[in-house]
This record gives sequence, C-alpha cells and structure tokens, in this order.
Amino acid sequence: MNIIDIKDLDDSFFKYKEFAGIEAVNEIINDIKTNGDTSIKKYSKKFGDGDLDSFEVTEQEIEKAIQEVSSDILKSIEYSIKNVKKFAQAQLSNLKDTEISFEGMTLGHKVIPIERIGAYVPGGNYPLPSSAIMSVVPAKVAGVKEAIVCSPKIKPVTIAACKLAGADKIFRIGGVQAVAAMAYGTETIPSVDKIVGPGNKYVTAAKKEVYGVCGIDFLAGPSEVLVIADDTSNADFIAADLLAQAEHDKDAEAYLITSSKQLADKVLEKIEEYLQVLETGDIASESIKNGCIIITENIEQAIEISNKKAPEHLEICFKNAKNYVNRFTNYGSLFIGNYSAEVFGDYCSGTNHILPTNSISRYTGGLSVFDFVKIQTYQNISKEASQNYLSSNASNLAKTEGLFAHKLSADLRSGL
Repeated sequence: MNIIDIKDLDDSFFKYKEFAGIEAVNEIINDIKTNGDTSIKKYSKKFGDGDLDSFEVTEQEIEKAIQEVSSDILKSIEYSIKNVKKFAQAQLSNLKDTEISFEGMTLGHKVIPIERIGAYVPGGNYPLPSSAIMSVVPAKVAGVKEAIVCSPKIKPVTIAACKLAGADKIFRIGGVQAVAAMAYGTETIPSVDKIVGPGNKYVTAAKKEVYGVCGIDFLAGPSEVLVIADDTSNADFIAADLLAQAEHDKDAEAYLITSSKQLADKVLEKIEEYLQVLETGDIASESIKNGCIIITENIEQAIEISNKKAPEHLEICFKNAKNYVNRFTNYGSLFIGNYSAEVFGDYCSGTNHILPTNSISRYTGGLSVFDFVKIQTYQNISKEASQNYLSSNASNLAKTEGLFAHKLSADLRSGL
C-alpha cells in the first residue's frame, strides 16, 4: 500500500474498470437454456461444486442445518434479521400508493411487489449467511411472494440464514449456471423476475448477459472501502477496516485519504502488524497492494476525490465528520464517525451490504426494499376532460411528431 501525494494522483484512479469474462459466460448460458438441469450438473462438476444428485435443499436438510448451527450464531443471525427487517419496513413506509384528481382526470400509481426473485449468495472463499439475509429479508418485507436462493457449496450456517430470513426455496448451485438457471428456468429451478446479490466477475458478467430476460439489481465488482481520516482518528480502527475489505478477495480495493502523514505511517504500521496474525492474511496481503493512501492538504480535496471515486463503502472519521455529511454525494453506504465500522453494515446494523462498486454509486444506491417493488401508474379520464383539455393538445403534439394514428385516436375523442 503506497503513500501518494494528491499532486501525483492521476485519472487512472477514477477510471471505470470494464467487467471481464463476458465471452466465457455465453457458452454456459446458452447451454443452460438448451439443456437445463443436465448442463447445471455438468458445470457444477467442472467448476468444483461436486457431483450433484439433487439441487434443492430439502426441508429435512434445512432442519438438520439449523440444529448444527450453534445457539450463539443463530442468535446473531436473528439479531441481524431483526435490524435489517426494521430498516426495510421503515423504508417501505415512505413508499405509498398515490392518487390525484384535477380537471376531470384521476392519475395515480400503485406500489406492486415483484412476484418471484432470485438471490445469489456466494459460497466460494467463505460461507456468506449475511448475504442471504441482505437479499431475502427486504424482498419479503416488500411483499415478494417467492424468494429463491442459489448458493454453491452451501454450508449449514447459510442454509439456516436463508430459512430464517424467509427464503422459499434453496438450491445448492452457483456460478454462471445458477444465474442462467434463475433467468431462464430449468426442470428444477423456476425462472425469476429479478436476480439480486453479489458474486465474482463471472457471476457479474452472467447477470449482465441475462438482463432483459429478467431484472437485476446492478453490476458490482470487487469490494471497495474508502476511509477519510485526520489526526483525531484511530489508526487501529482504520487499519482493521481496510483489511476487512482486503480479505474478501485478491481484487478488493482499500483506500485512505488523510491530511496527516503521521496517521498514514501509523496505519501502515498497524496493517503490517495485523497481517502477521490474520488467518486471511494471505489474501489480504495481496489485495491491500491494490490500494493506496492519498495525502491531501485539506478536507475539501478529500471530499472532491471521494465524490469522483464514488466508493462502495465510505467511512468518514475525521473531526466533526457529521457536519460534512451533505457534502458527500456518491457512495454505496456511508459510515460516520470512529465507531461506525463498515463491518457493522456488513452484518447487523440494519442497512444493506449489497452495494454498488466501480463508481456505480454515481447513479444508484445499494440494494433495498425498493428493488423488490414496481411503481406502476394508471389514469381514469372523464369524457369532459377528454373533450375540453386532452384531445386538442394530444392531437397537436401527434401531428407535430408525424404520428397520424395517434392524432386520429385523440381527434375521435374530441366531441367535434
């Protein structure tokens, strides 16, 4: 992890990283479309998920998995579910059916849940029960009728989290084949209306390819964190938070922006100290090299860099940080102050950890209850409104556009 001065920061730091793997996934997707379950078995074996006799996790297996998970872990899962549900319910309360009437017209919108969603829960490097919670809980709060989960090499703790979160079906498959199966459906796996959840570059590429056949949340790349700190910040906290992202995988990115060279040196010292004892140090030591520490002259420069970078996780732990919250406009999720650890958002504070990366937060936020509903409009027009207000105006605009059947439709309702 290098220390660089802001004067040496070039545009490559902000450059959008193209997603790799598109060509590699097309063959798999087409194979799944044509051959269904047979192809899922083939690719599951090829990519190390084993010989699968059956895809769906049975009720008996679910009960057994829950029994195998310690009571302490189950309590933590339930605590996380409680908080995620509470926040999702609060979000949904701000989204209501709307109707207005004027000039003989009634216009409105309905908030309608998506019927069936698919949640991808990674299971390669680590079991991720937290991702099951983050995907399924807001979907069920939104009113989704059926939530299915696909997860490779699924562990008992993830099965337990899926069930407690409200998943209706759980499948032990992953990779491109899982995304294709959820998009197009197979003999065993139902097609869904939208796919959500994180994954590696191949899963992300597959989501990009099936978009249109079904919806997706967004395209997210390797995990990112950006910390903005000063000499009042805790170097131990910062070092641990940077490593918490770095341990995800070797492509993860961690950055620190500070005006204090002394803090920068201390954070680097702490990173090296923690790497000596971390069980995931082999991965974290590789990915931490992708990051850097940027030395700025003041907080204004840090804000400018952050808004342009649009990081997935943004921690602001400098003096009076809460006074600057409104100055930050692009981030997946914001963590304010020394004790607002990003790891709390990952697991149990209540906000969602499925977030946009790769500067995507310039135009979207993270996964939320809003991703599982549709806002659909309607109108009821009276004869008087048609004749007195709408027909002539619609006719004029249709004529201007050269769409004469449109003009005819409007004119026939004019009463002339």
